[in-house]
Amino acid sequence: MDAKTVRDVDVGGKRVFVRADLNVPLDDNRITDDNRIRASLPTIVYLLEHGASVVLASHLGRPKGKVNDALRLRPVAERLGQLLGRPVRMTGDALGPGVQVAVDKLQPGDLLLLENLRFHAAEEANDPEFAEALAGLADLYVNDAFGAAHRAHASTEGITHHLPAVAGLLMEREVDALTRLLVRPARPFHAVIGGAKVSGKLEVLEALLSRCQAVLVGGGMANTFLAAKGIELGKSLVEEDQLGAAEHIMSEARRKRVRLMLPTDAVVAPQIHHRARVRTVTIGEVPKDMMVVDIGPETLTAFTEHLAKAQTIFWNGPMGVFEMPQMADGTNAMARFIAGRTAKGVVTVVGGGDSVAAVEQLGLADRMTHVSTGGGASLEFLEGKTLPGVAALLPADAEIELDGGSR
Repeated sequence: MDAKTVRDVDVGGKRVFVRADLNVPLDDNRITDDNRIRASLPTIVYLLEHGASVVLASHLGRPKGKVNDALRLRPVAERLGQLLGRPVRMTGDALGPGVQVAVDKLQPGDLLLLENLRFHAAEEANDPEFAEALAGLADLYVNDAFGAAHRAHASTEGITHHLPAVAGLLMEREVDALTRLLVRPARPFHAVIGGAKVSGKLEVLEALLSRCQAVLVGGGMANTFLAAKGIELGKSLVEEDQLGAAEHIMSEARRKRVRLMLPTDAVVAPQIHHRARVRTVTIGEVPKDMMVVDIGPETLTAFTEHLAKAQTIFWNGPMGVFEMPQMADGTNAMARFIAGRTAKGVVTVVGGGDSVAAVEQLGLADRMTHVSTGGGASLEFLEGKTLPGVAALLPADAEIELDGGSR
């Protein structure tokens, strides 16, 4: 990574503001997936063990600049405490007199978690005064929130105008793993792209066509490509306003001689429901009263046979409605297959979002080369875009002066 990291700084006796991505899914105040908390542990532990006092900050959900009791970080503090084996103190707000008092009491090795940053509209607005106030809490800024690095918010970009800014260990791993896909992937490099809609992934598809030898499209987004070829798909989700874009992607794939594979059979159901009965049909024979909910076994075989030739695999997006057991076979089988390729020396990267959830549910995360914590961030990185939270970090050859907390 071409940026300073937390290992490049003597943090002993310093107060460090760590922006983490602790935006975990909650169900009635219960964390259903703690992967992002676990991913943040190495940086937190490193700083504490090296004598820093840590002011930890994150957002949770989308409170839209207002206090929302359902989106308080208390469950995160409790889970983090369990993982660290010590209680984690919290503030009642991200800023204010009470926060300053709590921060002033911190001693080397202490940890304090601020309340949800997005309870303040100034956070997402990247308000300069809010950013400066956050910076006033510390001597050094560490960005470990790759999942929020594509947003120029007060805690990801604005704060870096007032403090020396370095990468956390998770940020370093994310950037290094994804950079490898951009500049030196082992070939053949194949991508598996799924999920519900084409509209959110047009740019990454365009980018992948310039880097990959094959792109395999599944999930609901494959319907739009199939519809663009004139295939009837019953009640299936089809983005009618994206048919032209799908045609363009297919044309570009032909022009660049990239193999773009689409499903040849599908699992269909009358509705998306845990009791819905499913059956498999050939693409082109989807009944008018049914919808595609997963790739079929013929498609899975074709996809995996082609992926067996790859030396690098990037996967983003499920192959079907994996939340329903009877509609999850394609996604689960794909996850198991890709995990198995890792053992064969293939570089396997899972790029955020629901595909990560599927991998986590199956207990396969540690069998992938890299599982990204950033959905949108990982896609924008692969599109070749500059991520504000990454660009704001000090370059690797920069000198850091912590006295007074200025750059």
